[in-house]
Amino acid sequence: MQRIAAFPSLIENYLAETEFPDQPARLYQPIVYSLEEGGKRLRPMFVMLACHLFSDEAERALPAAAALEVFHNFTLLHDDIMDNAPLRRGRPSVYRKWNRNVAILSGDAMMIHAYRLLGRVPEEKLPEILHCFNEVAIRVCEGQQYDMDFESAERVSIDEYLRMIELKTSALFVGSVLIGAMIGGADAQALHHLDRFAREFGLAFQLQDDLLDSYGDSRLGKTVGGDILEGKKTFLMIRALELASESDRRMLRTVPRERSLSSAEKIAAVLGIYDRYGVKELTEREINLHFDRALAELDSLKEDPARVAPLKQFAQGLLGRTK
Repeated sequence: MQRIAAFPSLIENYLAETEFPDQPARLYQPIVYSLEEGGKRLRPMFVMLACHLFSDEAERALPAAAALEVFHNFTLLHDDIMDNAPLRRGRPSVYRKWNRNVAILSGDAMMIHAYRLLGRVPEEKLPEILHCFNEVAIRVCEGQQYDMDFESAERVSIDEYLRMIELKTSALFVGSVLIGAMIGGADAQALHHLDRFAREFGLAFQLQDDLLDSYGDSRLGKTVGGDILEGKKTFLMIRALELASESDRRMLRTVPRERSLSSAEKIAAVLGIYDRYGVKELTEREINLHFDRALAELDSLKEDPARVAPLKQFAQGLLGRTK
């Protein structure tokens, strides 16, 4: 366990030691800025823990762990532009601190750097790791496009929403777990179970994020009710629209655009409708469903339970579970 406890500092040090040129400054300074300590480093931790499941040499996975973190942050740079998001982790987003063109180009450079880092993985593993990474990368892009399509869609179903977050959120967890396991020497059966674990975990993770946006608090580092104010079609909103009366559906669609209401009033009005139809409880039930499925996949692994335990405990901790 002492070795596992060192994983966060190993990841942080590896990222800190990654050198970028000084010039051109407006290309590389935003990259350094976006990678500075502040991110949760969830994906690189999954890489390391999955590798440790099969090997005592998890340090071999550090380049891949860094690559997944750099790629994740690249997507955030571009997402912030598309979402017009002024803040990221409590600081000005890159496009706000510099400008949109800088954020686009720095993001492109980050994606290229992610491939450079992947080039440092054990040579015999590189072909399958590159294939996995490329599949993940394109799925994330597909998920982002569906997410943008939903903004103007008249109706989005729960199944469509779950498919979108499976692509946009789960895919990167899948890539992190599979690539770490590949470096550790996992066989095909173990990779199958880990793929399903990460897909289900990613769904539960995003659904919990949706829930906390509406029912969390400002200490989470994001504006509570932000999804409501933006009129986003989250799981909660879609479920409420399915269950609500015609008058309540009309309110759900119009309240976020109502200029006569304050932000607090808009949030309160939508939460009142959510509460009327038990949307919070339905979302919690959906989270539990997917997380239980994720744990079942870990329990299906043939590996020593003591090896599986750190990965399971990390996932449980992210969803606030104690068992």
